[in-house]
Order: sequence, then C-alpha cells, then structure tokens
Amino acid sequence: MALLWPILALLALVVILFAAERRWPDGVSRMEENIIALLLATITLVSFVQVIARYGFNTGWSGALEFTRILFAWLILFGMSYGVKQGMHLGVDAFIRLLPGNAFRIVALFGALCTAAYALILLHYGWLSWLGADVNTNWRQTGAIGYWKFMFDRGTGLDDLRWPEFIQAAFGTQERVQRWIAYLMLPIGLSLLAFRSIQGFVQIWRGERELLIAGHEAEELVAENKGILKD
Repeated sequence: MALLWPILALLALVVILFAAERRWPDGVSRMEENIIALLLATITLVSFVQVIARYGFNTGWSGALEFTRILFAWLILFGMSYGVKQGMHLGVDAFIRLLPGNAFRIVALFGALCTAAYALILLHYGWLSWLGADVNTNWRQTGAIGYWKFMFDRGTGLDDLRWPEFIQAAFGTQERVQRWIAYLMLPIGLSLLAFRSIQGFVQIWRGERELLIAGHEAEELVAENKGILKD
C-alpha cells in the first residue's frame, strides 16, 4: 500500500498520454521533441557558461556539474521511450531477417515483450512474486518506484544543488534541493519505456511496423536520398 499513490500517478500519466496521442498525435510528438531539445539546450548552455566563468573569471556555479549530470540522466531516461516510439534504437537484425515471415514476426513480438518486461522489472519487480519468483518484500528495494518513494519520504538533499535564498524564505524549504525531485524522471522514464514497448508490440502484431529497433537505417537513408546521391 505504501507505493499505491505513485503507481496510480504513473498509470494516470500513461493513460493521459495515450488519450492525448490518439487525439493530437503530432502535438504529442512535438512536445516530446521539444522536451528533448530543451534538455540538450540547457545542458549545453550551462556547460558553456560554466567554462567561461571558471576559466575566464575564476568563478562559477558550484552546482553546475551536478545539475548537468541530472539533466543528462533525464535526457537518457526520457529519450529512450521516444527512441522506441520512433524506431531509432540501433540493433542488429541481420540474423532474424533470415527467418521466414512468421518466425521473424514472432521474434519481433518477443523482443517487444522483453523490452516491456525489462522496464517493468526495473520499475517495480514485486510483481514477479505473482509468477512464483522469490523477490525482496521490502518495498523500498523493489525498483525505481520504491527507491523514489523512499527518497520522497526521507527528503534527503542533493550534494551541491541548493535552492535560491528567496525560495527558501518564501516557501520555507530546506537549503538543498531534494533528491526525489532529481530522481523523478527515473520512474516516469521507465513507465514511458514500458508503455512504448507495449505500444510497439501491438503495432507489430497489427503489421504496422516490423521491429522496435532500427537495424537497417543505413539502407533506408540511401533509399530516401537516392535522387540526391545521383546529383
């Protein structure tokens, strides 16, 4: 029961994303692209300013390294689900393409299921006990949701990132930024990865796509730019 509300919140997020994508597919894609672009731009800007400040003026922001490290983790955790959605993850498909049609499809479906299971295990592996697996019953050690909830309850601060003084005065917050804020993308990113993997499984089942991975992107790029290459 300790993890009930985080799990319900993640389910609500996935349902809202699914409903929004059905109504505004292009809008959701642009939103995802803008989030990725914003994270990349922020990392680049902060790193650039920090280098100029440190080597040009012998000063700088003490929390810059931790801030950019967190944003880079956010970029990976958020971007992996977008990569599954767009079929951008690199993979080797030379062997499975030698298989006959039905076998190829079965392997592709199995790969999508394995990706979803991987995300769900990292998210919360307590559900494996339903399958008879001997797992840790301590909810704090059952995956990303339990770890995040543990940090949320403790309120432990980060090492270098600190709230500005006006925020501390206005809201009475602690000095250091809470770790649960930095780790928020961990359960969200894994939830989105599981959702996109299940979505990919359905698309493969319906014949709308072949694989989750992009194993032959070079051939596709050559085909798309065939006319340009001739010029």
